[in-house]
Amino acid sequence: MLDQIWIIMGVTILVMLSPGPDMLIVLRNTLIGGRRAGRQTSLGVLAGNLVHISYCLVGIGWVISRSILAFSILKYAGAAYLIYLGVTSFRSGQGRLDPGRLQAPRRQRTWWVQGFINNLLNPKGTLFYLGVFTTVITPETSAGAKLVLVLCMMAVSATFWLVFVQTLDRTAVRAFIERSERIVNRTFGVLLVFLGLRVATLER
Repeated sequence: MLDQIWIIMGVTILVMLSPGPDMLIVLRNTLIGGRRAGRQTSLGVLAGNLVHISYCLVGIGWVISRSILAFSILKYAGAAYLIYLGVTSFRSGQGRLDPGRLQAPRRQRTWWVQGFINNLLNPKGTLFYLGVFTTVITPETSAGAKLVLVLCMMAVSATFWLVFVQTLDRTAVRAFIERSERIVNRTFGVLLVFLGLRVATLER
C-alpha cells in the first residue's frame, strides 16, 4: 500500500509539472483575474479530475480509449474549446486590467467553468487516469485502498495549484503583467491555439 502511495504521488507530481492545457488556462486566468480567478479555475480543473476518476472506476475510460469515435469526439471538442479560448484571449489584448470587474460573481463562475471544461475535454486526462487505473490501481485493489490513493492524487493536485496560483499572484508578477497586458493576452492566445491544434492531432 505504501509503495502504491509513493508511486501515485510521484506520477501525479510529474504530470502536474508537465506544461499542458490545464496549466496554461490556470496561468492565464490568474494573471488576468488575480488569485481568486486562479483558485476558481483550479477548482474547476480538480472537479474535472474527479469526473475522469469516476468514469475510470466504472470502466468507461477504457471504452473511450478503445473507441475511435468516442476518442475523436473528445479530442476535437477539447481542441475546439482551446482554440476558442485562444482566439478570445488574442482579441482581448486591448484595455487595462480591472480586477474588481473580473472578480464579480458571474465572472467567478466563468473561471470555474473554464477550468472544468478544459480539463474534462482534455483526452490526455482520460489516458493518464486510465493508465493509473490499469497499472497502480487495479480491480484487485480494495475499495478502502482506492479511496486513499485517489485522495493522495487529489491532495497533490490541489497543493500544486495552490502554490502555483499564490506564486503567480505576487506583486512583482502582477506589476509586470499590468505593464505588458496586450503582449500577455496575445501570447496566451497564440499558445492556446497551438495547444488546441496539438490536441487535435493527438494519437491514442
